[in-house]
Amino acid sequence: MRFISFVLISGALAVAGCGQKIDQTVDRGFDTKSLSNLTRTPGIWVDGDGCEHWAIDDGIEGYQDNRLDRTGKPICGLLPPFTINGPDRAGSTVVDPI
Repeated sequence: MRFISFVLISGALAVAGCGQKIDQTVDRGFDTKSLSNLTRTPGIWVDGDGCEHWAIDDGIEGYQDNRLDRTGKPICGLLPPFTINGPDRAGSTVVDPI
């Protein structure tokens, strides 16, 4: 009986994930705007392995992407781990609650 319940619940959850595609180039938060506006002032966050990531804190929302070289390989070992360098705020008017 448990197996049948598990299969039914798993199937329902799988179908629930099939919905209308959403435009992921737009921020749908309190200060809705195109995400292309956020690329002007990213900071660089360095993870524990020394690999760099573009990072922007837009108040409540935050965005991050791997920093890659021209060949598509991650950039690692140039900056100290667990640091953020440069501006990471995009000038949002929303106060960060944390």
